[in-house]
Amino acid sequence: MRALVTGGAGFIGSTLVDRLLAEGHAVDVVDDLSKGRLVNLADARADRSAELKIHQVDIRSPEMAELVARREPEVVYHLAAAFDRDPAADAVVNIVGSLYVLEGARMAGSRKVVFAAGASVYGEPDPDVMPVRESHPHKPVSAHGVAKKVVVDYLQLYRERHDLEFTALALATVYGPRQASTGGVVGAFAEALLHGLPVVVRGDGSQTRDFVYVDDVVDAFVRAADRGAGLLINVGRGVQTSVRHVLATMAEAAGVDDVSPKHADRAPGEVDRMALDPSRAKIHLGWEPWTSLEEGIAQVLEARAARPA
Repeated sequence: MRALVTGGAGFIGSTLVDRLLAEGHAVDVVDDLSKGRLVNLADARADRSAELKIHQVDIRSPEMAELVARREPEVVYHLAAAFDRDPAADAVVNIVGSLYVLEGARMAGSRKVVFAAGASVYGEPDPDVMPVRESHPHKPVSAHGVAKKVVVDYLQLYRERHDLEFTALALATVYGPRQASTGGVVGAFAEALLHGLPVVVRGDGSQTRDFVYVDDVVDAFVRAADRGAGLLINVGRGVQTSVRHVLATMAEAAGVDDVSPKHADRAPGEVDRMALDPSRAKIHLGWEPWTSLEEGIAQVLEARAARPA
């Protein structure tokens, strides 16, 4: 299979690229390298047997559609995204950029697009409905969530009008060894704890998230190439874990006894509680998460300890 991965130099995308290459697929990576890093693809680039091509292209450019059409991927994994506080800037990347990806897939005759949506499409669900199912109303409370919801609507449109199949994966809070220290609390806490830097917690740390390990998430992406047609599917563990608990667990694993975090304001639109019900993923993808939080944290700390601050 020939696959194309947008955002393929990011921490999730590069892990997906490694998995696809290990299974013998040909892979085109598209990344503007504004956040993705070529070092994430170092092993893949060093493997002379791997059929890998890297294209430094911004998905906001019309060149994106032309590139996808020219490379003729069978499956497009669309992970490239931006998190911008400016709604217009966020929309240009996440909506307009996604449309160029879809147009390219249509022109290429691709059979499927697997899209990285997120829990943000659900907005702020009532705590009583946790973990959230896909049938929950999609009422995002952030510009980013609105953009992701719009892209899912466009995916449905392209499916009906152009026979371009899709699966949209609503990702919980993904973490893993390649996550940047600015990319989420697990990466930030690991950097701080291992290198004696200040630990910063937004708010009081009582907010909860559904933390899911990157290898588990990549497995869902791979399965979605042939399953879950036309569906939005949650990818998470279905477990709420507070940020405060994550910090305590990581501090214990890192052997840090005294942690006195600094507190900062929470980001606008950040929800209080979130967990995603993975039941549909089990039914339609044959997928279940297998990595516990403790196991995942150990992997992150081991990888981070091997790198300089």
